[in-house]
Amino acid sequence: MADHRIVFTPSGLAGTVADGTTVLAAARLLGADLDSVCGGRGVCGRCQVTPGLGVFAKWRIEAVDESLSAPGETELGYLGARPLGPDNRLGCATAICGDVVVDVPATSQVHRQVVRKDLDLPEIRIDPLFSLCFLDVAATTLGDDITAVDAVVGAVAAQHERFDVAVPAGVLSSIQPALDRGHGSVTVALEPDGSLAAIWPGFVDEIYGVAIDVGSTTIAGHLCELLSGHVLKSGGRMNPQIRYGEDLMSRVSYVMMNAGGAETLTGSVRTALDELIDELATTAGVDADRLLEVVLVGNPIMHHLVLGIDPTPLGQAPFTLATNQSVMVPAADLDLRLPFGRCYLGPCIAGHVGADTTAAILAERPHRSAGMQLLVDIGTNAEIVLGDRERLFAASSPTGPAFEGAQTSSGQRATTGAIERVRIDTDTLEPRIKVIGTAPWSDEPGFDDGIVSSGVTGLCGSGIIDVVAEMFLARIIDHQGVIRTELIGQNDRVVADGRTAAYVLWDRGETTVVVTQNDVRAIQLAKAALRAGIDLLIERAGHPVVEEIRLAGAFGAHIDPLHAQVLGLVPDCPLDAVRSVGNAAGAGAVEALLSGELRSEMEATARDVVKIETATEPRFQELFVAAMAFPHASASTTHIGTHVAIPAPAVANATRRRGRRNQTVAPTEQPEETRT
Repeated sequence: MADHRIVFTPSGLAGTVADGTTVLAAARLLGADLDSVCGGRGVCGRCQVTPGLGVFAKWRIEAVDESLSAPGETELGYLGARPLGPDNRLGCATAICGDVVVDVPATSQVHRQVVRKDLDLPEIRIDPLFSLCFLDVAATTLGDDITAVDAVVGAVAAQHERFDVAVPAGVLSSIQPALDRGHGSVTVALEPDGSLAAIWPGFVDEIYGVAIDVGSTTIAGHLCELLSGHVLKSGGRMNPQIRYGEDLMSRVSYVMMNAGGAETLTGSVRTALDELIDELATTAGVDADRLLEVVLVGNPIMHHLVLGIDPTPLGQAPFTLATNQSVMVPAADLDLRLPFGRCYLGPCIAGHVGADTTAAILAERPHRSAGMQLLVDIGTNAEIVLGDRERLFAASSPTGPAFEGAQTSSGQRATTGAIERVRIDTDTLEPRIKVIGTAPWSDEPGFDDGIVSSGVTGLCGSGIIDVVAEMFLARIIDHQGVIRTELIGQNDRVVADGRTAAYVLWDRGETTVVVTQNDVRAIQLAKAALRAGIDLLIERAGHPVVEEIRLAGAFGAHIDPLHAQVLGLVPDCPLDAVRSVGNAAGAGAVEALLSGELRSEMEATARDVVKIETATEPRFQELFVAAMAFPHASASTTHIGTHVAIPAPAVANATRRRGRRNQTVAPTEQPEETRT
């Protein structure tokens, strides 16, 4: 029988297996993170997967129903402890019969995603968008010429001196039941324009809302009490759209190549939003009818898909937005189960610069700054803002998923067991590592005990930045990003890898973590795209002095600022001027939820941003090439040089033959006086 190709998401692990191999067996063969306690007997239900159907252009796979075996006796009669989820299959009982893409849900992963979008909320002045009025409404009697609406509106006017109250159709059906259950005592929520947003029986003095950053990889939400401003609960989950493509363009491609693809992506993200809101409310003991507003921010493609708008215009020039205005819709229009809820979506700035950037601007206040601030939100697509209180520039740069652990040989998402910090001795080239879930470093007491359950599983994004920067500082790689092959045989940590070299970061037990030449190139390409976008904005702004740099996003929050400058991700500046600010987009969304004044400020600021489209800028490619070098081909390293010894560039006097072409390249050997 023929072999078949299988791709596991969100890890992206792929391989070929024999016809009839179970999904669980394939996962074990390829190293995919799929749980199983019962040993594949169809009892525990931990190996559940979600098959993907349709055309997956990225992997050149067209998956159909027949790509997997039909449910058999084990699945049809399954009565395990974990209910079989909708559209899920048991990996142990499902055979592979064709090329297929399967998603491993977080609940089926041994190393579940650690959602690290922390909230760093500044002090703000609360400006609630709702007010509460407790009413005693007189009972009507036979012959009274008065409606339930008239009675409530009259009570608001008489008892709270609000004479502008209007009752929308969506609330009408709730008025009489509230009056009956409260025996005439009710509480109403009013919007600033007098619209009656909600009504409850009895006395109510707390109302709630949720601010959500809809990222392409992670969705993070914060449940807030709207009148006090207290953040009660925070939570997050993976964006289920990731099964259709890790990056945004892959998802646009999925929409373009699959009939109903847009509806599929819209449905999956709306379901995730509804589940996240329900989880936050349930854990906080909040009833759904007390949730009055959801603020959503995200990149333009997420923005369009949440609203049910075709995102394909954003996948090709001229990258036209459906709207750059904020949008307010009833929660029910987005399939959210909130009886009185409404949804506010922040304004996007440009085709690749979304409401998440607008919210980040609100949180970090570059538009109020006297000095020039650089704000960078690093993800699969990096959003860059440069400006002060006089002007703001914004652009987006296509960094890809390398910073988040994809496209590298040992890369993974930030889960327990992933290497997140690295230090390399410049003399011995021996590394020290720190992994997620364990406090000690690898050379400290307690480390071995700490990794007993998880092991060391790979490199997450911050670990990749650390190890490449440390390899450069230790002269394992040169300024052009080439791993020095002459170190093979001189040091056990540097080994041959085909025609190139690799660095062995971890090799213990059954786990080996190496950094290959292709890994370094992936980071170079990603960092060059980011830096070129930054340099382009600086040029357009007239080369101002950047006084502070703020690194935002789930990945930016965990980057070592020193290593960010060593690699040249950001321009050289005093180290104390570089600061990680966590999930700035989420913080801005919370501010927009809690303050009408700040919401208006956010909308006004978005209209004033000067948009730079990197895809059409002739200078972008030149800046990209210069940014490929570590730290940079020509930029100053004055400030960072006071903290670490930046290796001096080698003199280009060696010639290396590659294929049929002779190319002059810098020698990998460093001059004697530059060594440490």
